[in-house]
Parts: sequence; C-alpha cells; structure tokens
Amino acid sequence: MRKRNESVTVEHERAAAPAPLDKGCSLRHSLRLPADTDAGMKRPLGRRYGLWFRLRKLIIWLLGVYIAIPFLVKLCPAIQAKLVFLNFVRVPYFIDLKRPQDQGLNHTCNYYLQPEEDVTIGVWHTVPAALWKNARGKDQLWFEDALGSSHPVILYLHGNAGTRGGDHRVELYKVLSSLGYHVVTFDYRGWGDSIGSPSERGMTYDALHVFDWIKARSGDNPVYIWGHSLGTGVATNLVRRLCERETPPDALILESPFTNIREEARSHPFSIYRYFPGFDWFFLDPITTSGIKFANDENVKYISCSLLILHAEDDPVVPFHLGKKLYNVAATSRSFRDYKVQFVPFHTDLGYRHKYIYRSPELPRILR
Repeated sequence: MRKRNESVTVEHERAAAPAPLDKGCSLRHSLRLPADTDAGMKRPLGRRYGLWFRLRKLIIWLLGVYIAIPFLVKLCPAIQAKLVFLNFVRVPYFIDLKRPQDQGLNHTCNYYLQPEEDVTIGVWHTVPAALWKNARGKDQLWFEDALGSSHPVILYLHGNAGTRGGDHRVELYKVLSSLGYHVVTFDYRGWGDSIGSPSERGMTYDALHVFDWIKARSGDNPVYIWGHSLGTGVATNLVRRLCERETPPDALILESPFTNIREEARSHPFSIYRYFPGFDWFFLDPITTSGIKFANDENVKYISCSLLILHAEDDPVVPFHLGKKLYNVAATSRSFRDYKVQFVPFHTDLGYRHKYIYRSPELPRILR
C-alpha cells in the first residue's frame, strides 16, 4: 500500500514539474500570443501604412499637375486668354438678360446691336431716375429718343467674368441713374448672351460701335466713358482711338485700373506661379502671344480729356499701387496738360475692395 502511494506521488510530481528546455527553445510556441491579438496589432499598422501610401500618391499627383500646368499654358496660349477674360463664368446664374426689370431695373431697356457680321451684343440702357415714370411700358424707340434729353450719358465697360447683370454692376447703374445719368452698358462678344469670340481687338471695336451709336442719338449731351477692372483696358483703348480721330469723350473714369495686363497678371492674388522659375516665359508671354496687352500706361500718353481714377486701398484683385502708378504716368503726360487728372483713393477701413466703390456716399460729389 505504501509502495502504491509512493508511486502515485512520484508520478504526480513528474507531471507537475516543468518540461526541460531544449536547445532550440521549443517552448517558444507555447509562449506565443494568441493569433487574434497578433492580427489586431498588424491591422492598425497596415491601415496607417495604407493611408500614408495614398497620401504620398496624392502629393506626387498634385506636384505633377503643378509642374505640368506651366508647360500646358505655354503650348496652348488660348488657355491663358480664357483665364484673362473669364467670359465662361456667368454670375449670377439663371437670370434672363432680356428682362433687366427682374434685377430691379424697371427703367431699363434691352437692345441688341451688331458691330460686325456674325457678332451681336446685348445692351442695357437705363434712363435717369427722373424719367422713370415716363419709361414704364415704353419700347426701344422711345429709349433711343430719350438719349437726346438734357441728361449726360455714361458708357459703362465692365470687367472680366459675369455679365451686364452682375449684382455690383446693377447697383452702380442704380446709383448713376439716381444722379441723373443715362447709363448704357453691354456685354462684349462672347460674354452673356452676346455672340462672337472674345479678343482685345473685338472688345474695343464693340465699345467703339456702342459709343458711336450713343453719339448719333445724344446730340450735344456730354458722354463719359467709365471702365472697371479689365474694362479700364477697353476704356483706354477706346478713348485713345477716339482722341486720335479727334472725337474724344467728355471725360474718362477708371475704377480699379491697372497699368498693363502683364503687371496685373504678375500681381494678381491667384498667380500662385509668380515665384515659379521662368514665370514670364511660361505665363506672361502667352498672354502677349494671344494679342492681349490692355496697355493703360501706354494709352494714357495719347489721351486728351479729363481723367478720374477711383481705387480702393484694400482692393485684393487689382493692387492699389498699380492704380497709383497709372495716375503718376498720366499726371506727367503732356497729353493731359490742358485737362484735369484726379486720383481718388478709398481707405481700407471703408471695405470697398474691388467692386463696391458705388457704396461711397462721396461718389456724387466726386463725379460733380
């Protein structure tokens, strides 16, 4: 009995004793972590690696596009021309340009003129607020005859993008109408509902055609040219041509003007490539190749009429210093020696930026 108990005790102790370690540490299999824990550690590592891989691919792709764009613009100058004109951007959308009354212009008539064959431009004519009641329900012939009334006329040349129905433009028409002006504005060929392909030459010719159309109906009433932003380039092109043929307007008003399109493109806030090696060759030369100059600083040397320049100090699109530089060129030009040249800045605190100078309560006094 004793032997049997001893035998059982010995067998129990053998079973409880740890197995000896072999030279290859065969027990490492028994110490390995469970399979699901191992997979759980690999999963976040794999997810992290996959996210970094996708991010790296995106960065490489964006870098490739960034480098490719200058070469694409150089090979296709028409792209740069599109970016200058932005005529494909129609803001506000879904408005009927045939119905200016929908924009609150109840004393405005919509016309269509044809400067050249295969070119048709849409025109708005807003009469002075004093004629508002008489204008209700009248046709185009009445509005044309109204240009001969004893009120001055402003031909407004808008900037790039949008249409003649742009919000800030409509608000300016209302202000000028309230001050007793006829306001005639239009969309250049390729803008809005106007038919044709945009170009600097074409835009200038459209403006000349509308000016002559106004003069044929306005008699001896004063006619002023008002250009805004890119429209200042059209305005100085037009007025230079008018002065050369000895039919200058009564005054030229430039709102937020630049010196020339190359300096404006170099200073524009969207010029993310301005520090790119060869920026002029890649981006500015294609503009010139496309026949786009809008050389305000050169044109003002040949203009002989009164000049008023309006510019906000906080203009984020056309830097204030370009408007000031243009004024300095005009003020020292011999062509203006018999005419008044005035520069009116608007302080940053007013918040007029690029297109809200019409809000200035001083504007009536300035125009007078």
